[in-house]
Amino acid sequence: MELQNTVKEALNALYHHPDDTVRKQADRWLQDFQHTLDAWQVADNLLHDASSNLETLIFCSQTLRTKVQRDFEELPSEAFGPLRVSLNTLLKKFHKGPPKVRTQISIAVAALAVYVPAEDWGDGGIVNWLRDDMNSNPEYIPGFLELLTVLPEEVYNYNIAARPERRRQFEKELISQMEVALSILTACLSINELKEQVLEAFASWLRLKHGIHGSVLASHPLVITALSSLNSEFLSEAAVNVISELIHYTSAGSASDVALQMPLIQIIVPQVMNLKAHLKDSSKDEEDVKAIARLFADMGDSYVELIATGSDESMLIVNALLEVASHPEYYIASMSFNFWHSLQVILTKRDSHLPFGNEASIEAERKRRQDAFIHSYESLVSLVSFRVQYPQDYLNLSHEDRKEFKQTRYAVADILIDAASVLGGDATLQILYKKLVEAVSCCGNGEKNEWRPAEAALFCIQAISNYVSIVEAEVMPQVMSLLPKLPQQPQLLQTVCLTIGAYSKWLDSASNGLSMLASLIDILMSGMGTSEDSAAAAALAFKHICDDCRRKLCGYLDGLFHIYRRAVTGECSFKVSAEDSLHLVEALSMVVTELPPENAKRALEALCLPVVTPLQEAVSQGPEILNKKTARELTVHIDRFAYIFRYVKHPEAVADAIQRLWPIFKAIFDLRAWDMRTMESLCRACKYAVRTSGRFMGMTIGAMLEEIQGLYKQHHQPCFLYLSSEVIKIFGSDSSCATYLKNLIESLFLHTTRLLTNIQEFTARPDIADDCFLLASRCIRYCPQIFMPSEVFPSLVDCSMIGVTVQHREASNSILTFLSDIFDVTNSSKGEQYIPIRNSVVIPRGGSITRILIASLTGALPSSRFESVTYTLLALTRAYGALAVVWAKESVSLIPLTAVTEVERSRFLKALSDAASGFDINSLTLPIEEMSDVCRRNRTVQEIVQGALRPLELHLSPVSS
Repeated sequence: MELQNTVKEALNALYHHPDDTVRKQADRWLQDFQHTLDAWQVADNLLHDASSNLETLIFCSQTLRTKVQRDFEELPSEAFGPLRVSLNTLLKKFHKGPPKVRTQISIAVAALAVYVPAEDWGDGGIVNWLRDDMNSNPEYIPGFLELLTVLPEEVYNYNIAARPERRRQFEKELISQMEVALSILTACLSINELKEQVLEAFASWLRLKHGIHGSVLASHPLVITALSSLNSEFLSEAAVNVISELIHYTSAGSASDVALQMPLIQIIVPQVMNLKAHLKDSSKDEEDVKAIARLFADMGDSYVELIATGSDESMLIVNALLEVASHPEYYIASMSFNFWHSLQVILTKRDSHLPFGNEASIEAERKRRQDAFIHSYESLVSLVSFRVQYPQDYLNLSHEDRKEFKQTRYAVADILIDAASVLGGDATLQILYKKLVEAVSCCGNGEKNEWRPAEAALFCIQAISNYVSIVEAEVMPQVMSLLPKLPQQPQLLQTVCLTIGAYSKWLDSASNGLSMLASLIDILMSGMGTSEDSAAAAALAFKHICDDCRRKLCGYLDGLFHIYRRAVTGECSFKVSAEDSLHLVEALSMVVTELPPENAKRALEALCLPVVTPLQEAVSQGPEILNKKTARELTVHIDRFAYIFRYVKHPEAVADAIQRLWPIFKAIFDLRAWDMRTMESLCRACKYAVRTSGRFMGMTIGAMLEEIQGLYKQHHQPCFLYLSSEVIKIFGSDSSCATYLKNLIESLFLHTTRLLTNIQEFTARPDIADDCFLLASRCIRYCPQIFMPSEVFPSLVDCSMIGVTVQHREASNSILTFLSDIFDVTNSSKGEQYIPIRNSVVIPRGGSITRILIASLTGALPSSRFESVTYTLLALTRAYGALAVVWAKESVSLIPLTAVTEVERSRFLKALSDAASGFDINSLTLPIEEMSDVCRRNRTVQEIVQGALRPLELHLSPVSS
């Protein structure tokens, strides 16, 4: 009683106390209370207590539902009977509501059924038990109907901590009882006020997708009732849900299954087709139209393979979906979009037509089908293209509304791509060009907001650019000639710039492309000076033009450099942001790449000059001023060097450049080594210099590595490890560098292992852990001859065992990859020679590594890491065979049988044994995944398992099972 009163007081405080601190304390106490064993009895008592108020009833019903779902196993086995009686009593008590309470009680009973097998439940299972209770107590039917509704939904509710095997068994039990369930629902149809509830329950049972043949359902009273209500004046939401589920029901399974469902399909489709006229009926409620559109969309999505045959019957559904696509409300029209995409995939994929025999037959069938849908996709292009037009009040829209408009444009662009895939890009372009011509004529008539239709047409033309042939000579020259004539309104100019960039490949191949480029680059320069958005679009377009037309532009470097310097130095009216200026850096770098080596060196110097000048000035001002600058003042220039070194593909020229620049880079390394952002930027620039220059770097690479090796000891910047990783990739196999690289990695790893001595350090320094083990993996792949015999190899393995359970995703994955690379070392061409070294390190630690990996699999790491942990565990098993299975058996034997049964252990160990024997690992993941699920099924079990495996202890003596 005292605890019951405390719960009531806490609820009163939570909902009514004026002090926010008190409310938070009450909430925390109530959450903790829900995890206690006492919560069972207290919640049950208060639900039976007639004096409990609504707040108490809702909280206690939620608590009882949660306890059944998550903690049923903490009750003794004999508790099932009294619990079922109590829940049944409560279901009857609340049969008229409150609805929230009744729903929670219903879910609790359904969850109980998930745990308790039909034979233990008695009466042939819960459905028969429910039928008998409904017959005996007809006054409580509304409450029982809700239970019947939620019952099949609990099959897929993974909040219930049931074992996977039991969950599968429960699904089979429900499928076997489906006819009984539907007979109960059919009997309830006679109660008119329950018809909606009956249909909702029917829809719920249909989601099981099995159980009753289509020919039986075709004449079933529940189906007939749902279909007949489609024609009633007030469209029943429950009936629409039933028809929707029936459509999905008939399309579940293979093509042969669909053929078996044909009697039901032939009943559904005509009834839904009768609703087509309502799509354009202005007197219809919008929610009704939405429901009808949903049914057509469901038919399209579910029967798309049948529709793709192009039969006369299927074209009726296609025409109805065109009606949906034409609806003025976008959220209704967009319901059809998934169908148009799925149909396009079937029409264009060669695999879809393989059953038609030889190449000629396959191609003939593909063409026949595509021809059948040409008119439909042409209509679709016209129907959707207007939706991308800017609304007149765009500037006044909220941030969310603008975001929604952009998403609409992207969705329409995707549909246009689908259409272009079927019609061909050139044919789609012709449709859109007509709209552009109409729109441009409006621009000349002085109409208000006349730029919007032209912008919309151009946006659509830009969207299909990848599907328009680069030799198209009829429409694209006219489009390009129109662009300079358009008004330079900011949004229109932005789209004009993006269109120029999108057709850069066409411009390169066009016979008069070079003559067009001058006027088009003028447009891009206007874009750079008009608004931030148009400047961003222009910079991106400039990059695409320089990338694809680089050979044409090599003779016009002076003009390009003029634009580049204006954008990079910020000395003019250009509104190109620092981030977007990187597009221009990349653009010029790609043109320089096309130059012969002697010209490229001079061009690279010109490219670097406006970038290095501000850095030279910063360094020359002395240490005090340099240290006071913000990271951004430096990184904006250093990032440009990263792009230059990445995209100028002249190794010797880049090596010369980095050698000249090294004194400036070294000064920044020395004075700003404490500044993570500047160091990351500088290491990225050095990484690309190393990647591009390779062995041309000469002495500079030695100076660079000496610098980061020394600075890492003081500042422990993760990016120093990351840069070393790139060096290992390039120089790891170079025997002349072996001594230097050995000193480098031993120094870096020695200092890192001294830093990462416990899981708390891994948690505090995840970036160092991530980059350290990425570097270690690189060493295994590119210089195992240096790394594996070194003194740091065993230390790193120990370090990985400490940190593998770090919660940081990238750090954890890097450690797991490092371990699997060790186990998989024999996969490399010369890996066999390292087996003795590997074994001398791994075998003494094998039991602990296995235990820690199994702990990671069963709860020490989030379930999202399942694949990474599983791969590492299986790699260990493949490497060590029966010995690894022994290690696994020792680890699993630590877990109490209350958490994992002997059968579950055996399945898991058999999967590992099969992996050791060389079975395909893809076939072994299910028993491993079930072991993971079983051990995570609720908090109590997870704590028991982790308490037994103790992943943070490196050495643990195994016990016999």
